[in-house]
Amino acid sequence: MSKKTLVLGASLKLDRYSNIAIRKLVKYGHDTVAFGMKAGELMGVTIDKELEQYQDLDTVTLYLNPTRQKEYYNYIIGLHPKRVIFNPGTENPELYALLKENNIDFEVACTLVLLSTNQY
Repeated sequence: MSKKTLVLGASLKLDRYSNIAIRKLVKYGHDTVAFGMKAGELMGVTIDKELEQYQDLDTVTLYLNPTRQKEYYNYIIGLHPKRVIFNPGTENPELYALLKENNIDFEVACTLVLLSTNQY
C-alpha cells in the first residue's frame, strides 16, 4: 500500500540519506514529494524549494537537525500527516511534544531501514 511521503530536507547530492530515501521510496512504490534548499528533480520527484501545502500525507520523514526543524514546526503540524519519522540525527523532544498535542504519531526510526525490512 502506497503511503504518500514528504521528504523534508531533501538533497540532490547522491550520497545524502535524504536522496537515498527518495530513491527507495519511489522504488517501493510510495507517492513521494520533497522539500529542500535547492530545487531539482530525482527519479521523477520534484524537490520543491518553496513550501507546498501537500494533501493527504501519510508520512513526513525528517532530514533536518533539531535546530533547523524549528522554523517548520507549524508547517509540519498544518500538513496533518498521520506520522512523522525522526531519522538518526533529527531526534527532537520539543517537536515530539507538539506532535502529541496535535494527535500526530511519530517514531524515532530510520526510513531506509523501515523500507528495507518491510516495516514502512
